[in-house]
Amino acid sequence: MSEKNWSELDRQVLWHPFTRMAGWLDTDPLIIDRAEGHYLVDLQGRRYLDGVSSLWVNLFGHRRPEIDDAIRAQLDRVAHSTLLGLGCTPAVDLATRLVERTYDPLTRVFYSDNGSTAVEVALKMAYQYWQILGKKSKTGFLALAEAYHGDTLGSVSVGGIDLFHRIFHPLLFNVARVPTPYWYRMGDGNDPEGSRDICLEALKKTLEQNHESLAALIIEPQVQGAAGIIVQPEGYLKEVVRLCKAYDVLVIFDEVAVGFGRTGTLFAGEPEGVTPDLLALAKGISGGYLPLAATLATDAIFSAFRDCPHELGTFFHGHSYTGNALACAAGIASLDLFDSTNILAQLPGRAARLAELLEERVAPLDHCGQIRQKGLMVGIELVEDRPTRRPYPAEDQVGVRVCQRVRDLGVMLRPLGPVLVLMPPLTLDDEELTLLVEATARGIRETTQ
Repeated sequence: MSEKNWSELDRQVLWHPFTRMAGWLDTDPLIIDRAEGHYLVDLQGRRYLDGVSSLWVNLFGHRRPEIDDAIRAQLDRVAHSTLLGLGCTPAVDLATRLVERTYDPLTRVFYSDNGSTAVEVALKMAYQYWQILGKKSKTGFLALAEAYHGDTLGSVSVGGIDLFHRIFHPLLFNVARVPTPYWYRMGDGNDPEGSRDICLEALKKTLEQNHESLAALIIEPQVQGAAGIIVQPEGYLKEVVRLCKAYDVLVIFDEVAVGFGRTGTLFAGEPEGVTPDLLALAKGISGGYLPLAATLATDAIFSAFRDCPHELGTFFHGHSYTGNALACAAGIASLDLFDSTNILAQLPGRAARLAELLEERVAPLDHCGQIRQKGLMVGIELVEDRPTRRPYPAEDQVGVRVCQRVRDLGVMLRPLGPVLVLMPPLTLDDEELTLLVEATARGIRETTQ
């Protein structure tokens, strides 16, 4: 492989996602050649701790033998068939396990291939459900400010990050929007309960005025990921679900980013004892190996489709690779690892250790505005002036510059504007957690001094 100039070929033929290509073409791209455990390795053999789990997907590290072996074994049987008119043993097996492990009311699994499509499926199911029941006015959706739910036109419509979505506004459908409890940017920046109550009051008013036209609310439970790892105050999610059920509005949990242990429990709604009507899963569902997603629905929703006597009972949605056998085999092996490693029992201690390191080495830095953490999801918001919370100008690209420096120190991060995201694999040991935090602290210090 070293005979080819891979960086030059990259610049000649690839179009990278969420990347301003004019700037990219002036760089010497870092090319990953292989991986070992929690590390990515480039063409020169340099190792980088995968501090964002290869964009939030990798759960147990790279080249995990149990998942590798499961995929190899499946290759000896069949790599892919179709779920249109046929079944497939790995797809059935994984669906059974998902129904057993997710929220009790969810009984049916619809596969797709990424987080955006998992959300798109949920939106279409919610809309069609009410049409089948004859409640024709319930066509709208409710979402949070600064939401991110993917990149298809439906998921972009319910998204709310203007930088990502502004250009597509003429193509989108209208969505009712309520404020998110981003308490660092509300009031004096130190009142999570106050921000929670303000946002819940706004939600209640919106539901009172619009519930007859709303099909569903969509929410990332516990943490809004792409918004900058905004952690919701305790009790917020529980009340959101209660209000929606009181006003006969379906609830969609988008757990594409927060599912599969990221927040400290297998699924993010568990600590508050709430359940959705529809659940979107992706990213970690295959352990970070292969594209796979799933939308889970309650029996009430499925039964409405099943019992409909005419064509409206068919859900006209599907993908060529729906329920891909290799991806499902990886998903089964990944779920098995939760049991064999007892990882969920270890996560509280690991998250506490990460919090301790962040408090010691990052929190005292002059330009650290706020550290937000839920489980092993961390957002560090950098500010130009800490006492006033004055943000850095966007053109300063402080997050990009810090992440470049952190990469030089052997750790891979990716910023969300001025917010540094740390979202490592669930299985990092203490030495690797220390490396992750120390490199981040040094990168902030050396870039912002």
